[in-house]
Amino acid sequence: MKITVFTSNQPRHLALIESLSTVADDVYAVSEVTTVMTGTRQGLYRRSAVMREYFSHVIAAEKGIFGQPRFIKPAQPNHRIHPLLLGMDDLNLIDVAMLEPALQSDVYVVFGTSYIKGALCDFLVDHRAVNIHMGTSPYYRGASCNFWAVYDGNADYVGATIHLLSKGLDSGDILFHAFPETAAVDPFQLGMQAVASAQQALVEKIKRGELSNLTPTKQDRTKEIRYSVNADFTDEIARQYLRNLPSPEAVYQKLKQRDTAKFLL
Repeated sequence: MKITVFTSNQPRHLALIESLSTVADDVYAVSEVTTVMTGTRQGLYRRSAVMREYFSHVIAAEKGIFGQPRFIKPAQPNHRIHPLLLGMDDLNLIDVAMLEPALQSDVYVVFGTSYIKGALCDFLVDHRAVNIHMGTSPYYRGASCNFWAVYDGNADYVGATIHLLSKGLDSGDILFHAFPETAAVDPFQLGMQAVASAQQALVEKIKRGELSNLTPTKQDRTKEIRYSVNADFTDEIARQYLRNLPSPEAVYQKLKQRDTAKFLL
């Protein structure tokens, strides 16, 4: 089997590439790279003391589950990973022909890239590519959705949506949702556990040959709670979040209240 994944370069993205290599003979990994020192160096988010503090928690939680930035290798000796590194937002600028033979795969996965548009988007939509959206659509769409769920007092909405890629942002038909286990953890750990749960569920469905048999469900936009963009996540918002961080026990109580009827499990 061949799998192509469009992703990034943080440890959670590397972990997905490695996990996919457990079920694929060849993984073509097209990664848009950004700084691994978020908050300390300018990247998607501005450099500031509060961002440095906030992302120190994010990086620690990510390290605990996915390890550190590293050289990746396939999970099995006879499997292969073929990497291609691009700058953030480069996917919409390159000639699609550059991506051969990554466009001859059996499965296409998108996780953590810039917003894919144009000819590449058309190709991926036509080939039933799936996107891992960290957030529970249709309730939370856009950027940093699990952050905003906790910020809004909705830790029970922290999770992931695996949906068909579409031309709209996080608007494709839903295949299934994935959630972290119900446990007393801090919100940073909760978010990374949600990532791990999503990756594990997706890889398992690919392994079992179930992914192509799932019936997509259209998103009901009337159920949207928040649509967020990167610019919404300011120093003041991060400061408020850190000041009002819910305890692990408070998170646990919210998770126990999750209404599973709202999601595709």
